[in-house]
Amino acid sequence: MKTSAEIRSDFLEFFRSKGHLVVPSSSLVPASDPTLMFTNSGMVPFKNAFLGSEKPPGARVVDVQRCLRAGGKHNDLDQVGYTARHHTFFEMLGNWSFGDYFKREAIVWAWELLTEVWKLPKERLLVTVYQTDDEAYAIWKDVVGIPPERIVRIGDNKGAPFASDNFWQMADTGPCGPCTEIFYDHGAHIPGGPPGSPDEDGDRYIEIWNLVFMQFDRADDGSLSPLPAPCVDTGMGLERLAAILQKVHSNYEIDLFQHLIRIAGELTGTADLENKSLRVIADHIRACSFLIVDGVLPLNEGRGYVLRRIIRRALRHGWMLGVRGDFFWKMVAPLCEQMGEAYPELAAKREFIERALNAEEERFGETLEQGMKVFADVAAKSDSIIPGRDVFRLYDTYGFPVDLTADIARERGLAVDMPGFEAAMDEQRERARAASSFESKGQLPAELASSLPPTAFSGYEHTEEDGEHVLAIVRGGRRLEALAPGEEGIVILDRTPFYAESGGQVGDTGALSTDAGRFIVRDTVKLGGAFHGHVGHWEGAGDLRASAGVRASVDAARRRSVVLNHSATHLLHAALRKVLGEHVTQKGSLVAPDRLRFDFSHFQPTDTAELRRIEDMVNAEVRGNADAEIRHMGYDEAIEFGAMALFGEKYGDEVRVLRMGDFSTELCGGTHVARTGDIGLFKILGESGVASGIRRIEAVTGAAAIAHVVEEELRLAEIGSLLSAQGVEVVDKLRHVLDRQKKLERELESFKAKAASAATADLANHAVDVEGIKVLAARVDGLDAKALREGIDALKPKLGDCVILLAAGADGKVALVGSVAGSALGRLKAGEVVAHVAAAIGGKGGGRPDMAQGGGNDTPALAEALAALPQWLAGKLAGQQAAGS
Repeated sequence: MKTSAEIRSDFLEFFRSKGHLVVPSSSLVPASDPTLMFTNSGMVPFKNAFLGSEKPPGARVVDVQRCLRAGGKHNDLDQVGYTARHHTFFEMLGNWSFGDYFKREAIVWAWELLTEVWKLPKERLLVTVYQTDDEAYAIWKDVVGIPPERIVRIGDNKGAPFASDNFWQMADTGPCGPCTEIFYDHGAHIPGGPPGSPDEDGDRYIEIWNLVFMQFDRADDGSLSPLPAPCVDTGMGLERLAAILQKVHSNYEIDLFQHLIRIAGELTGTADLENKSLRVIADHIRACSFLIVDGVLPLNEGRGYVLRRIIRRALRHGWMLGVRGDFFWKMVAPLCEQMGEAYPELAAKREFIERALNAEEERFGETLEQGMKVFADVAAKSDSIIPGRDVFRLYDTYGFPVDLTADIARERGLAVDMPGFEAAMDEQRERARAASSFESKGQLPAELASSLPPTAFSGYEHTEEDGEHVLAIVRGGRRLEALAPGEEGIVILDRTPFYAESGGQVGDTGALSTDAGRFIVRDTVKLGGAFHGHVGHWEGAGDLRASAGVRASVDAARRRSVVLNHSATHLLHAALRKVLGEHVTQKGSLVAPDRLRFDFSHFQPTDTAELRRIEDMVNAEVRGNADAEIRHMGYDEAIEFGAMALFGEKYGDEVRVLRMGDFSTELCGGTHVARTGDIGLFKILGESGVASGIRRIEAVTGAAAIAHVVEEELRLAEIGSLLSAQGVEVVDKLRHVLDRQKKLERELESFKAKAASAATADLANHAVDVEGIKVLAARVDGLDAKALREGIDALKPKLGDCVILLAAGADGKVALVGSVAGSALGRLKAGEVVAHVAAAIGGKGGGRPDMAQGGGNDTPALAEALAALPQWLAGKLAGQQAAGS
């Protein structure tokens, strides 16, 4: 039996022998396609190569690409665990030709691998071709030798020309072409018919390999013209193929899943390994682990929200199996055993993945049980559909993603009111918009974006330029001819030294000057990706008109401060990775003139010793005064050079690399120091958590760092003056003062306890009998709530079956403490007693049946309420007796 690992290896080695370059899997986060949330097919990493905008890694390429379908258009999440072949995460085996071989080689090699290497019985295989693709049909029939009855022609079966299961296109226009698919027949005992038949959706005939032949360019009018260099794109699901080679029907029966399902059963105490919840857990640990490997962390938006949904779906299935503690993160180790050799990055980040999942598990575990109880109540009141507002409440209050609620509802035969949920979401968004004062920094009219040349940026070399021209002025998305004095707008120049806000670095400020006045620039932003927009207002004798010539002057002092902080951010990033681990990656930053802020992935607070090491490491590099070297090179060359690319950033073919000694090498388009020594001093102000798994460090550099040190020295001197101590004596003196304070506090507590005992000692004699219950209500001033509780504890043994309420007043307020003890506890509740008295003095109270607290205003009504309490209790007890009789 071929294992999943052997199948991967066989595939790569077979095509390596056919002259293919073996390339590693790309990330689940598409680096070159902002239109996709995840890499959902094997061709995604090569999309730009097929479009001609990017050079492929070779003419012949082979890979095993990790893919995810759990968000957006391609979302299989709801079906995962309930069918034989749906997964969130899956592996796609693919071989690629970029203008090299074409149909004959692709088809012949596919047949050779399936029937000669893997020994699949030829009579179990059948193929489909596009209806008019006579070339592919002839290769299958005459070269491979498949009988015509096992070659199925598929036409336009999706309602439009070339809309077919066997015609592939990347978009409405562009590269496209016919494809041929290879199917495996699982046998007549499985329901279903061959492709193209009315019963094709059955499970008997399963597609295992799709060979796409990109040979046409589709125009806007739908017409096809031949591509100058036809390409081949193939995809074969590893899990489906493994099921066939291992002679099982369901993907969940293959070796990889069986191992994970067995471990999931052990962790959840589930003996029935056919349980669908175990399938869900086994599938989801792969998706979650590889998403975290590729830089995604659980959040409430975007990719992070999809990850959170998958994690919480797995945890809910664990809950269904009776798990009430953590378990999911423990699946990472067995996953690494199965897939760590094929994907070394998985094993390298094992500990980080475990911490990320454990943190999310703890977070959601706190609300899962309560949320499930709420769902049960909601479901009990619903005949056939869960109301949208209840779905929203589960989402908003208990963190239940809507598809998790839908998943649970489906298991109980219920539907979900999605329009109602969306309406509630829209109301929340509207409230959020009303509560904020968001204002767009500017929009670029479409006609300008297509007609203006991109802004040339000269700010790496200069902070002043003469001779720039105003190309356009915009405001509120509209083009203006001119700005009158005092008017605001956004000015676009043909060339500028002003840096536009990007990569965390704030935009430059300064002025654009003419003989008639100055345009005061308060910010610089990027518009349309290629234009620098100077945001500000015009101060002048006349108008500032489009086409005017200006002198651009950046606020150089502010820029210098920004530069110090930006370069220090890179050193900080490198130091964090060296001290805390390679799992640390940037999750956001702000580089301003007065400070820097750096967000990074890490699942626990950074302790004082670690922060000191990080700070010392950065300052050592500052003192080393290494060159801040800038190089321009290709992206792949930069990565080989050792540059670190930031997750979520989009890079072009040529990138800008910042290297500071042997310490830090990163891709960055910002402005930087010439040497690390220019930073002067780096000082961390603080560290905090900003989201699950994300920490934040704030720091200062240069003059701001020195000012911070001076300010700290002044504070220390002031403390020393207050303590009459200097230098190292301050700490010893302060410790002595704190020790003495603790001693005095303990003595004070002792005095309070004695005072409470003395003040309440004689109160027992004032208790009155109400229906066999001793009732004591009294005011004892000078005691706090704790002392009142201690007094009550001393009184209860003396009174036995009793109700006690003590009050103490101070500064116009009253503290109330009440207790019910003995047989009285079955008839009366302390919370009701305290609430009754508190209501008389404009306050509130409540607590446990045996002990409660409250408070209110110190008014004459307190004495009346205390005096009347026995009578009120007598009435309450009489009412109980009447109801019982």
